[in-house]
Amino acid sequence: ILIILFGSENEEYNSEVDHLTLNQKSFYDASYDPLHEDCTDKFMSPSTSETSKTSQLTLKESVVMVVANGKILKKRRLSLNQFLTADDLEAIANEVEEEIMKPRSVAPNFYSSEKYNYQKIIKSQFILNDNLSQSVIRKAGGKYLAAAALQNLDDAVKFDMGAYTSKEDSKLPVTLRISKTRLFVSAQNEDEPVLLKEMPETPKTIRDETNLLFFWERHGSKNYFKSVAHPKLFIATREEKLVHMARGLPSVTDFQILETQS
Repeated sequence: ILIILFGSENEEYNSEVDHLTLNQKSFYDASYDPLHEDCTDKFMSPSTSETSKTSQLTLKESVVMVVANGKILKKRRLSLNQFLTADDLEAIANEVEEEIMKPRSVAPNFYSSEKYNYQKIIKSQFILNDNLSQSVIRKAGGKYLAAAALQNLDDAVKFDMGAYTSKEDSKLPVTLRISKTRLFVSAQNEDEPVLLKEMPETPKTIRDETNLLFFWERHGSKNYFKSVAHPKLFIATREEKLVHMARGLPSVTDFQILETQS
């Protein structure tokens, strides 16, 4: 069994004795048999157990590997400034379960490299109705949308739909802009109201502002708008709530598109 320590450039050695209580030969001699009860004698110096417990190796960032017959049996990543004793090495070598090292988490934006390019307006001056026959309206002077049963559809918000390119041919990313304005529907987190975000102009390329994009899905007369930034959430309505983002019931996520004359 071979136990290997990898440390960063900022290694520190801290011990009450002059030398680390690990036999140097144990790190380089791979001819030993598999670990058993007397394995301590094979990779520790003949110093007392008390001394071995006080010997510590402080690593700013380190990895411990247990190797036998040229094969890596275990890997363990140590946290910053974690103290490691000879007894710790023995415990790692004798662990039954192997811990699989996982890559450190990466910010979601690292993977969001897709670029969406503007194509054209594919629908204009249309109204969105939910399956309760409520139309989407704008809250007076506000940046939010709501749904209400209207006698006069002139009070409903009219939208323009802009199409963008996508790597997946089966998906059509679109923006929803209030007609004759620069206000775009912007997705938020689950159960949070969508916002009307003012843009200086129609974005020609969208890479980071994916909250403005929705995958337009059609199933018969039903239309769904799934957030590109939050792929499990749809634009939705619900009684006594603002237009918001939801996964589904009890919120209503399907809409009917009503074409109007400009």
